[in-house]
Formats: sequence, structure tokens, C-alpha cells
Amino acid sequence: MKKNALNTALTVLYIIAVAVLILTFSIALPIYCRFFYYMQINPLGLPESTGLSFAEIKNSYDEVLNFLTFGGEFGTGVFPYSEEGMAHFYDCKALFDLNLIALIVSLFVTIILKILSLKKVVELKKFNGFTPSFYSGVTILSLMAIVGITAVIDFNFAFVTFHHVFFPGKTNWTFDEVKDGIIKILPEEFFLSCAILIIAAAVVICVSLIIYSAVKRGKREKKAI
Repeated sequence: MKKNALNTALTVLYIIAVAVLILTFSIALPIYCRFFYYMQINPLGLPESTGLSFAEIKNSYDEVLNFLTFGGEFGTGVFPYSEEGMAHFYDCKALFDLNLIALIVSLFVTIILKILSLKKVVELKKFNGFTPSFYSGVTILSLMAIVGITAVIDFNFAFVTFHHVFFPGKTNWTFDEVKDGIIKILPEEFFLSCAILIIAAAVVICVSLIIYSAVKRGKREKKAI
């Protein structure tokens, strides 16, 4: 009885770990794949709207991302910045670091539990015949559906709500172009494309896990007949 309860608990932990891994990995894509921003510089018309060269825009973006991902001294390239603007980026860095930590921990937990399962040390249960990752996929897919529908209906509302949730009580995320020029090369369209990338990546992974689990369940049922 105790072993069965332990296996159930570890299965739930595995489901949560895989769900967190899918979410944090998807969020990490636009953060660490900088070419995703580079390829949008010209299509968004940033050189024309700012009067800056591609290299100046790229270097300014890189300086901000270097701080957000690696730490060190804060800077915004050729653009001026205010104390309020810098404070917001410090808040963003805390969230970026939290996402990275959650990604690493969830990956570690997932790998360890999978290895223990393969070695028959623990048994990852199949609730209703579906693998644990099926439920991870369903959970994140449902979340992405809610976020995606909200963004499609009113992206500005979703954008503002996101900031109110993750930066409660703060208004320093509403940049003044004069004081914090970096916002000129971070238009709303770029954040929309980031949201699309995150949702698309999560959906592809979740659908793949769901289909894989459903196929395995079907094969087991055929063998049982």
C-alpha cells in the first residue's frame, strides 16, 4: 500500500515536472534564440523608424539581453535609460532567472524519475491507460489555448494583464520613448511574435506527447484483446 501511494505521488510529480519543463522551455526559446529578434529587425522597419543601423539596433538589443541572461552591468546600447526603466529590467531579470531555474530543476526531476522508472525502481502509473506525459501535455495545451484565445481577441489586454500579474503594483513597465529609448526597438509586434513562438512550441510538444500516449494506449488495448 505504501509503495503504491509512493508511486502515485511520484507519478504526479513527474506530470508536474514535464508540464513545467514544456512551459519553461517554450518561454526560453525567444529569450535565448536571439536570431529570432534579429530576423525581425528589418521586417518591423526598425532602422527606418529609429534612424539607426541594423548593427546599432542589434548591439543595443544584445546589451540588454546580456544583462537579462548573464547579469553584469546594465546597459541599453545607444539608447538612454531612466532609473525606472532600469528597475523594470531588473524585475525582468528576476523572472528570466526564475524561468531558467525552473527549467533546469524540472528537467533534472524528469530525467531522474524516467531513469528510475526504466530501471524498475519506481513505477510511473498510467492513469486510464495514458502515460503521465499525456496529462502534462493536456495541462499545458489547455493553458496555451486560454492564453492564445485571449491574445487573439485582444493582445493589448493580454499584454497589460501579463504585466499586472507579474509586476504587481508597478508601473515602470510603461516606458517613455524619450527617457527609455530602448522601447523604440521593442515594439508590441515583437512581443506578439514572441507569444506566438511560445504558444506554437508548447502546442507542438503537447500534441506530440498526447498523440504518442494515445497510440501507445491503443496498442496495449489491441494486445489485451
